Amino acid sequence: MKILKTTIVLLLLINSISTYAQTSLNFNKLFVECEDKWVAFQMSEDSTYTYGFIYIDSQAGLTLNREGDFRISLNGLFTPEKMDSFNVKYRLEPNNVKVAIIPSSKYEELQIEKIPNWLHFYKTDSDSIDRLYRWGYMYNGWNMCDTALTFLEKAYKINPKYKGLEVELAFSYNCLGKYDEAITTLRRAVESTPKDAYTNKELIYSLVKSGQLDKAKESCRKAAKVCSDKTYNGENYYNILVEYYLRKDEVNFKLWLKEAEKWIKGNDKIEYNIELMTKELKK
Repeated sequence: MKILKTTIVLLLLINSISTYAQTSLNFNKLFVECEDKWVAFQMSEDSTYTYGFIYIDSQAGLTLNREGDFRISLNGLFTPEKMDSFNVKYRLEPNNVKVAIIPSSKYEELQIEKIPNWLHFYKTDSDSIDRLYRWGYMYNGWNMCDTALTFLEKAYKINPKYKGLEVELAFSYNCLGKYDEAITTLRRAVESTPKDAYTNKELIYSLVKSGQLDKAKESCRKAAKVCSDKTYNGENYYNILVEYYLRKDEVNFKLWLKEAEKWIKGNDKIEYNIELMTKELKK
């Protein structure tokens, strides 16, 4: 009986520690949701948690300033093991890694301030068009187009002709299903840079998604003719084919496929998808 009681006590203790860790650190945030926040990573094999401060560097993008590691004691205290006199910075790429925002109640234990004293060096140009554009570009890259739009629209009011801004703004609109806004923006961009392949690609995509297939085909043909960069031609023709497939329009699907063959030949993935769509339309 004594052994059984001891085992039960130990199990309750372990469960208590586990429960505390789960409630004090909730690993449910993506990097991009933690700008200007102290975060902790999942516990490592040695029972430590790497922690640091996430901020945006105007050149490198989303960045982690690693402070060190910490352990959680049996009574729930965070005990830091800081790095020796220097910090390591890591550029954070889009992924599905989840981190926990460190509660402010733990700042004193970790010997950190809510806002690090070095952060102001990265906030000096917060209202400049360059910063607004870079922030919008970064958030689009993380597929947070709503947030990107807030920065890009501010930048657009300052200088609508800032290099790359119109296309990046249209990318946000497309991402959010605001195709009419994207088309209006991209038509202006194409007027300025009629031979830019990426700008034409975004316009063709917008026209396809808005249901304007005749205009999409016209733009597709024009881009294939005037753009020296042929990178996106296969994708442009393919997107129109997909729309005909979705409409179950076998006649126009076949007609456009003949025109598209020149650009899609050799792309195994596209050719495979077209083969599947062709079979489906025949059923």
